Amino acid sequence: MNKKAKVPFLVVNPKNYLYGKSSLELAKEADKVAEDIGIQIYFTCPLVDVRLIKEHTKNLTVTAQSIDSLVPGRGMAAILPEALKEAGVEAVFINHAEVPKTFAELSKTVKRCKDQGIISIVCADSTVEAKAAAIMDPEIIIAEPTDLIGTGQIADDSYIKETVKQIREINPNVQPMIASGVSTADDCYKIVKLGADGTGCTSGILNAPSPAGMVREMAEAIVKAYKERTAK
Repeated sequence: MNKKAKVPFLVVNPKNYLYGKSSLELAKEADKVAEDIGIQIYFTCPLVDVRLIKEHTKNLTVTAQSIDSLVPGRGMAAILPEALKEAGVEAVFINHAEVPKTFAELSKTVKRCKDQGIISIVCADSTVEAKAAAIMDPEIIIAEPTDLIGTGQIADDSYIKETVKQIREINPNVQPMIASGVSTADDCYKIVKLGADGTGCTSGILNAPSPAGMVREMAEAIVKAYKERTAK
């Protein structure tokens, strides 16, 4: 059964700072948080660790760091959607600032994800890019100014509100995410309270005294903000 994209959500994105046993250790802790709090947690890991993470967790949405649009056959070193699916991948980042794609390739890749039942998380560097990506109908769009990534400084309130508004105007089915610069649970609360459906980070979690504790704090803050925002 294909996993569905739910709201609210948290992305735990260790990139390649963690791998093997260290990645699995954090994944198991995040798995407990997802179960305890009832939030969807996307956990990224190196491609070689996908099966390891999938086989030892039950509640995480196992997420690949990248993917390509090719079909089975030639394509040395490219990332085949069918192979990711068979390995247990349920979601994937596309067009991250560190792995950019042309818009033509981005559109093809989102379609290939849909064909395989893989949740597509498309990264955009600006509101303009986010609006263009929304037309492609991915499940999630991360609209994050690249220059804020890793700075510990989140986008200002007006950027968050306006970007979320414009994404929803183009495609109300897309789940907007703002993430660059996130480092605390308070950041997560603010972003979701202002309209985003989820957020996540790398350094804010990995540099915390207790990465597992930070995942829990962020998850709790996101759920709290979402409930307050959507309360009748």
